[in-house]
Amino acid sequence: MATQTPESPEQVTKEQTDLGDGHAVQVEVTTKVVKSANELAEDRTDLATGRTLMAMDRSLMAWIRTALSMISFGFTIYKVLQGFQESGEVLAHGYSPRTVGLFLTGLGTVAMVAGTVEYFERLKILREYHTVKTWRASLVMAMIMSVVGLFVFVSIIAKLL
Repeated sequence: MATQTPESPEQVTKEQTDLGDGHAVQVEVTTKVVKSANELAEDRTDLATGRTLMAMDRSLMAWIRTALSMISFGFTIYKVLQGFQESGEVLAHGYSPRTVGLFLTGLGTVAMVAGTVEYFERLKILREYHTVKTWRASLVMAMIMSVVGLFVFVSIIAKLL
């Protein structure tokens, strides 16, 4: 895949040249401003850092999606099986709704925390090479999801919901 560099900005100057016979000619001279190799490398590094941050955000959002699925599915299974149990249906084990709900919500919460820790570790490595802001939207969502998952997990344990 060929990469294209943006065109260099042009610098236009007007020069007046004396022809020697009392006449003068005004000439426009256009020169291209060429970036040095260091400036080009810095631009490419900035772009690479941006791509790396976006990849990190996508990975964290995948963790969020997975954790949200597990937490919501665990809570749903808990409530459905609890409804069956309360209506008099015979379940395999008396503690089945709670066990299944705890397992899935706990697994989703652990997944969310693991994804957030991975994000922080990679962000710390990236910050050694380039200045990046720590608080990003995906990180805030991951922290909110961690708290929600923990709340649902504790609620199932305490039978609050």
